[in-house]
Amino acid sequence: MLELSLMSAFLVGLLGGGHCVGMCGGIVGAVSMHLPQSKSKVPFLLAYNAGRILSYTLAGAIAGLVGASSFFLAHVLPIQHVLYGISSLMLIALGLYLAGIWHGVTYLESAGKIIWKTLQPYSKRYIPVQSFKQAFLLGSLWGWLPCGLVYSVLIAAIATGNAMNGGLLMLTFGLGTLPTLLTIGMAAVRLKVVLQNTWVRRTSGLLVLGFGVVGLLRLI
Repeated sequence: MLELSLMSAFLVGLLGGGHCVGMCGGIVGAVSMHLPQSKSKVPFLLAYNAGRILSYTLAGAIAGLVGASSFFLAHVLPIQHVLYGISSLMLIALGLYLAGIWHGVTYLESAGKIIWKTLQPYSKRYIPVQSFKQAFLLGSLWGWLPCGLVYSVLIAAIATGNAMNGGLLMLTFGLGTLPTLLTIGMAAVRLKVVLQNTWVRRTSGLLVLGFGVVGLLRLI
């Protein structure tokens, strides 16, 4: 089950590029424009994304702990099966989103607005980015930006019932988002065009949806 979840999380991160462009593309572009002109952009962008992915991993570990803490109800309710079922349903929802059929996962973004209102003012301290440390810290803050894709994978992280597995799931998702956000930062558009191709999105969406269906069938 974990292997399928990891593969799904990576595909969601990689092929959810269109959503990443909308949510984070402007941020990455703004960061890139104000980098020191005498230095390569790549190390700064890597530092920024390392901070962002670290935040995802931390959130995943916390979600895994939440799942683990709920397992004490196992003698009353089949809580583990319930969580796995919810995780599989989220994969189906993500598959429908990637395929461009249903965008319900984006409604989850409103759930993180309270946290983001608290963190956003701190991000201004690190703009414009002039050092790797600033890029890393800025990325670690922007990692908490409300995002339906992130929250959907976090729900799957809860179902792992384990801090390490939850963190690993979000780390895998974060690594999947890396190619798109790096190419945006380097003003490359070829990957973006590929990821937004209708057939690529539909095929990948149906694949992720299939992982969710397999998860549900395993519970029967």
